[in-house]
Amino acid sequence: MLHWPDEAATAAFAARLAAQPAVQDAFVTLHGDLGAGKTTLVRHLLRALGVQGRIKSPTYAVVEPHAVETSQPPLAIWHFDFYRFDDPREWEDAGFRDIFAAPGLKLAEWPEKAGALLPPADLAIAITARTDDGRDVQIDAHTPRGLALLEKLT
Repeated sequence: MLHWPDEAATAAFAARLAAQPAVQDAFVTLHGDLGAGKTTLVRHLLRALGVQGRIKSPTYAVVEPHAVETSQPPLAIWHFDFYRFDDPREWEDAGFRDIFAAPGLKLAEWPEKAGALLPPADLAIAITARTDDGRDVQIDAHTPRGLALLEKLT
């Protein structure tokens, strides 16, 4: 269990994660209540990876694609937010299977709303807001890639 006392700690964690080459093809799920800091972590991670411009939450669009053209090869990033899903089949109907089969980083908020249709997450990050504004963070690895990432983060 980690503790992030403030947003600077969230940014520092995101920078450490971004520095790991294996993250470029990882699938990371983000768990936590509304306001826990999931999107804030994603924004810091995308900035640390080199994403320029506005980074918005995909709550209404369901997915926001990003690209880092300056990396070699260029890095594709897909930020999903399944909060508005009512049925896990919406994931399949939206054609997301093709995105998950392609190279690139996939980040998913509210993955439980997509159900068992999602592939196993490399890393599952659960963020819990504390009353003192800090965050408690539990990170679990579910694949060999996730284990390698987790080893270098803790």
